Amino acid sequence: MTKNLLLEIGLEEMPAHVVTPASQQLTQKIKRFLSDHRLTYGEVLSFSTPRRLAVIVKDLAEKQTDIQESAKGPAKKIALDAEGNWSKAAIGFARGQGMTVEDIYFKELKGIEYVHVDKFIAGKAAKDILSKLHEVITSMTFPVSMNWANYHFKYIRPIHWITAMLDEEVIPFRLLDIETSNTSRGHRFLGKETTFATALDYEANLEKEFVIADSFKRQQLIVSQIETIAKENQWKVTIVPDLLEEIINLVEYPTAFYGKFNPEYLKLPEEVLITSMRDHQRYVDVSDQAGTLLPYFISVRNGNANYIENVAKGNEKVLTARLDDANFFFEEDKKLSIQECVERLTQVTFHEKIGSVYDKMQRVRSFAQIIGQKVGLTDEETADLNRAAEIYKFDLVTNVVGEFPELQGIMGEKYALLQGESPAVAKAIREHYMPISSEGELPTSAVGAVLAIADKLDSVMSFFAVGKIPTGSNDPYALRRQTFGIVRIVEAQGWFFPLNTLRRDMATSLRTTSKELLQGYEQSGKEVLDFVKARIRQLLLNEKIRHDVIDAALQSNQEDLIEMVKVGRILEQHLQDTQFKPTIESLTRVLNLAKKGKELIEGTVPRVDETLFETHSEKELSERVAKIETDFHQLDMESKYQALESLHPAIDAFFDENMVMADDERIRNNRLALLMKIAQLTLSFASVDQLIVK
Repeated sequence: MTKNLLLEIGLEEMPAHVVTPASQQLTQKIKRFLSDHRLTYGEVLSFSTPRRLAVIVKDLAEKQTDIQESAKGPAKKIALDAEGNWSKAAIGFARGQGMTVEDIYFKELKGIEYVHVDKFIAGKAAKDILSKLHEVITSMTFPVSMNWANYHFKYIRPIHWITAMLDEEVIPFRLLDIETSNTSRGHRFLGKETTFATALDYEANLEKEFVIADSFKRQQLIVSQIETIAKENQWKVTIVPDLLEEIINLVEYPTAFYGKFNPEYLKLPEEVLITSMRDHQRYVDVSDQAGTLLPYFISVRNGNANYIENVAKGNEKVLTARLDDANFFFEEDKKLSIQECVERLTQVTFHEKIGSVYDKMQRVRSFAQIIGQKVGLTDEETADLNRAAEIYKFDLVTNVVGEFPELQGIMGEKYALLQGESPAVAKAIREHYMPISSEGELPTSAVGAVLAIADKLDSVMSFFAVGKIPTGSNDPYALRRQTFGIVRIVEAQGWFFPLNTLRRDMATSLRTTSKELLQGYEQSGKEVLDFVKARIRQLLLNEKIRHDVIDAALQSNQEDLIEMVKVGRILEQHLQDTQFKPTIESLTRVLNLAKKGKELIEGTVPRVDETLFETHSEKELSERVAKIETDFHQLDMESKYQALESLHPAIDAFFDENMVMADDERIRNNRLALLMKIAQLTLSFASVDQLIVK
């Protein structure tokens, strides 16, 4: 027979963003606990609200699976002494297995006899094992945790009750001063305590006490209620996934309602209104069928429909107060000039070791011109870039951004347009923050893309210059995200981006703007390059490209960031080709001998002298190399691969017919010089010796 397990952890209200990952973590830990303790089970159901994390495990075995196994001990020559008596080693082995020497038998393995015993371990009752479930609860981890009362134990929020049942039986264990029971608590205001006759009563009983424990059912209710309100009023709503998840994890018993605000507030920028509603109040904004914002909002109450009109009015008052503030700030900001805001940035610290935001802007302005020239911006784009870089952080000192930090850049664009800046400059101000997440939206304009790259590169290079380098999971300045953003932007634009050359040019430009950072820029150059390459690795790993393929691309002599990405993709595409393995083996042999050539040939590598050729294969290989090397560096990456692959038969013939390390030094060095030419071409494509071919 099988049984059903219920475990619920009752807590004070958790932050909404913690609920879903905590529920997933509990489910995984329960599964691992049961598997580790040899308890088979069927379906696992997860439940979560702001006040509870719970699982129901169906069809749980009544007892552990039995173990029948053979244990191997010492060799026979160690287990028996000279007289044929059992040694201490054999006796100790048997005792350690819970057996006696009478249970020992010998079994031959690879020509040697070893002591063995067969042992049977009967499975324990599930209830006895489940009394250790407190280990699951205490093993959970959270982004933040707290102590309470006089306990040293930390958790996301104080625990108030634990429900643990195996069918109708309570699983007895204790955590701090809390003993398990078959009871739980309903909605904080509408419900009361409820008792479960069996574990499977959990969901139905809680619903009677105004708790919808299944988060998916709460989601369905919320979406359905919002869509009903929208349909009744002929509104159009867009329920943002992140906002929906937050609402789900803020309520236990959802009831949607709508409210309104003064249409005069629609004069505010739409982003201010939406941010006030979504981010600050967790409201769903409302539009007409054409997508024009309307003076209404939809919210979700944690409770039933009683007195819902009063709830709506209360929410209207809160939103009105916030919009009043936003309107005041917006009107005050319009009185400021851009230049006035830029000057204020001299008093805003970017980082105490790096300088002010104004200082950062001066560096970025210089960096942006270097990058813009390298990627081929037009004269008009270059002029727009220069102006955008002069002012692009000005909105940081505006009142609206002070109140709504998430609108930085967005308000910069609004204010720039109001003060007569060109649309290209205004757009670049907004786009320089992109992407704001690892997979976020990228800049669409070339000017915005260059400014975004320059700003992010400055942050990375400056923090590395002062020793603020991310370690482990510690990345307080989001340098990994910013660098990944650089890689994504360059890849999307398809720009030639010789990173090390650009980095050196940027460092040189500091001689006139930031001399105090110059030494740090120069000393941290390799670390910065490795850091960027690690983000290229991340991009390629996201595409399921093999580790060794990525190593081959990143360890090449290729400097262009995007070409490294292309090489990784091209190699991955050719992995299954019939000629891939022999080609890579041939080129790897060339690379290995070329390394020896560098060790043996001091000074300048000699030119290949055709008069020293002794075989047809030498001449044939040399001619093929000469044919492809003339325009090799102008080829695209796929053509480079094809060119290198075409050398494979000639390389094999060369190795079959010639002894590279000949006794005659001139012959030997001539052959090494030929191989070093091939190695140079190969490494400009990929370090193919990193590839694993079987």
